[in-house]
Amino acid sequence: MGSITDNAHDEQQERTREAELAKAAAAPAEQPKNPNQEVIELDAPIVRGSQTIKELIIRKPGSGELRGVALLDLIQMDVNSLHKVLPRITIPSLTEIEVKALDPADLMACGTAVSGFLLQKKAREASLVA
Repeated sequence: MGSITDNAHDEQQERTREAELAKAAAAPAEQPKNPNQEVIELDAPIVRGSQTIKELIIRKPGSGELRGVALLDLIQMDVNSLHKVLPRITIPSLTEIEVKALDPADLMACGTAVSGFLLQKKAREASLVA
């Protein structure tokens, strides 16, 4: 009688293990984070014709994309500087008019991403620890 119970228990454990493996296989694999990009989920999506943009990818700007803007202004998240730089580094590309129409909370999130890109790796890592 004990062996029947043991077999049923073993079968149940095997089914549970198989279900867990199937669930893990079905779950999307988490992509490693690209340190040169930041994904911003917008509180107020941008409507462009029939397209609705719910999230933006902010790329780390190259030196040329920072032309005409003082780095200190970007670190301080100066609105006019963000209006100038964000159209150059967003995916999908936003127009300056769309950037100017961003919800203030979304602009703040974008500005935080941009200012974070201006720090050297050591400074970024130190700020995560603090």
